[in-house]
This record gives sequence, C-alpha cells and structure tokens, in this order.
Amino acid sequence: PVHLDPDRLVNKAVKKAGCSDFGGDDYREGLGRFLESADNEAHLTLLGRLMVQGYTVDNLVNRLRVVDWRNTHPSVAKEAIVEPLFIIGLPRTGTTILHSMLEQDPANRSPLAWEVQHPVPPATPETFANDPRIATMQRTLDQLFELVPGFDAMHPMSATQPEECVAVFTQCFRSVQLQVQFDVPSYQAWVDDTDMRPAYEYHRRFLQHLQSGGVRGERWVLKSPAHLNNIDTLLDVFPDACIVHTHRDPIKVCASVASLTAMLRGAGSDHIDLHAIGRQQLDWWAKLVNQSLQQRKQLSARSDQFFDVKLRETVEDPLDVVRRMYAHFGFTLSDQVDERMRAFMASNPRDKHGAHTYQPEDFGIDPIRDREPFDEY
Repeated sequence: PVHLDPDRLVNKAVKKAGCSDFGGDDYREGLGRFLESADNEAHLTLLGRLMVQGYTVDNLVNRLRVVDWRNTHPSVAKEAIVEPLFIIGLPRTGTTILHSMLEQDPANRSPLAWEVQHPVPPATPETFANDPRIATMQRTLDQLFELVPGFDAMHPMSATQPEECVAVFTQCFRSVQLQVQFDVPSYQAWVDDTDMRPAYEYHRRFLQHLQSGGVRGERWVLKSPAHLNNIDTLLDVFPDACIVHTHRDPIKVCASVASLTAMLRGAGSDHIDLHAIGRQQLDWWAKLVNQSLQQRKQLSARSDQFFDVKLRETVEDPLDVVRRMYAHFGFTLSDQVDERMRAFMASNPRDKHGAHTYQPEDFGIDPIRDREPFDEY
C-alpha cells in the first residue's frame, strides 16, 4: 500500500532533508486537503499514488532546504527584488514563447526548471551553465516525456528553460499545478478561495534565495496563469511589478488546456472522462477570468503597470510585441539583444517538437453554447 497520510509524508521529508523547520505552517492545510482529495477523488492507479507521494515529499524537502539555507545564511533576506516582470493571462496564450524570448536578454533573469526543482545551494555564476543538477532535472523530464507521449509537442520543456511560478507555489501546497496533474476538485476549490498571500510571500523569499548565489539580472521575469485571480495580492507583495497580460479566445484556451490536462492525468489514472475535464476547464477559467476583470477595474489607477497583448500579435510578430513592451515599461532593448531574440525565434519555430491536434468537441465543449460565461471578457 502507498499511504497518502500527511504526517507520514512530512516525517519522510524531514528525514530526507535532514532538517525540520518549514518556515511556518501555512503549507499544512493545503497539504492535507491535496492528499485527501487525491486519495478520494483522483481515481489513482498504483503508479498515480506513487507519483503523488513522491511529488509531495520532493516539494516538502525543497521547502525545508530553502528555509534551512536562509536560516544559516541571513544575508539572503537582504536581497532586493526590484520591478519584477510577471507574464499572466490565460494559458496557451503565447506566454511560454514570450518568456523564452525575454530570457535572451541578459538584463532579465528567469527561474530555470532545474534550479526550481533543485534549489539548494543557489546557483553561482561559475556553475550556472554546467551544474550537475541540470542533467538530473533533464533525466526527470525525459522520463515524463516517455510516460506521457506527445507532451513535449504540446508543452516543450527542458531543464534550462524558464519555470512557472506554480512550481514555487507548490512548495506551499497552494498551487493550480496540482489540479492539472491530478483530478483534485475539492482541493482546487479550496485554493481558489484561500488567501494566497503566504504563497506570494514565500515566492518572494524563493527569488531572494535564487539570486543570493550571485546569478542576477536587472529584473526577474516570471510567468503563470495562476496569477489571473490574484493580481491584487501579487501587487501587494510586489508593489513595483510590471505585468504583461496575455489574451486569446477563451473557448480555444479551454479546449487546449483540457487536452493537456487529460494527457497529464492519464499518467496516474485510468479514469479519464474527457467531457468532465472539458466542463471543469470551462467553469474554472470562467471563474478566474471574471475575477481578473474585476481586479483590473479596481486597479485602473495603476494601468501603467500593465501591458496587454493578444496571442495573434505574438504569433504574427513576437519581436514587435517585445519592442512595444519594453517601450511601455521603459526598458532598454539593445540591437544585440534584438538580434539574439531573432536568432532564438529562427531556431525555435512553432511545432518544433511536433504538432498536437484536438477539437473542442472532443471534450464536450460547444464554441457557441459555452461562450456566455466569457461574454464580458
């Protein structure tokens, strides 16, 4: 039997990490709710239960080690996080390509997949490009691609690509990443309505941790659709943040995310109801989108901190989008960086890893019937 008992997994993480200070107990309720939901609702196979157990322990270990490093290196708390750039908006709206393009500018610093999943010790300039943890992370991703055929075509990933903020939030167990990988509706309902401030405060401390090793830029570049209904909290914790809000037809978004979700959940469950997943995505994203609209209205006096862009603009001319974005926020775009971005786009065309095809109808989504909840958006 593979138990999903919170106390057992916490004890296992403490033993593995060699330390016991979690930096507070804000993670505890989310941990319990996630494991209970996974146990009772996710229809997990034995492999799925092993995945949940391993995922839980790994995230608890990372949090323990980050807190322990901060306790023994008090100078980390003095690191300043200045004008971070957040890419938010619906998923599948060009956020990944924008994030990767911005990474070509040395002035920008993104958390990379390997250092988010293996954060201690923080990377140094001398080891950043050849740290052995890069190979460890790439092996993990390669195993995922074998377990979920076609995933790399839909969502390309590598150890040295930028990682999303939800991976950091997972260390607080207040993360939408968990409901993409496992069918945990009661847990996600709790996340939607809980106070996300502890997760954002931990996120800030995590950024301080990463840059304390000496790998710095002028600004952090961060990304996640999970910020959509938490824009107000984001700006409370990062008051000088610059926000890029991406947009696309939400019906197309829901179909695309439903396809991705079904693919990932299928690794740990044999109970995959495509229409149920489609309905989950429609209801959930309508809720988040409409909450984001209300928050944008309430924050209208801070409109200079926002830059809005549609997917078709990014697809047609991503460099033009970056130039306008830089001009809006007052960033400098040198000719050299412009050329680096051009070279990146040339070597990373769309569908480089293969094409992924699906239809909204596959998930019970009707483009006409299901549009009403998104009318205002």
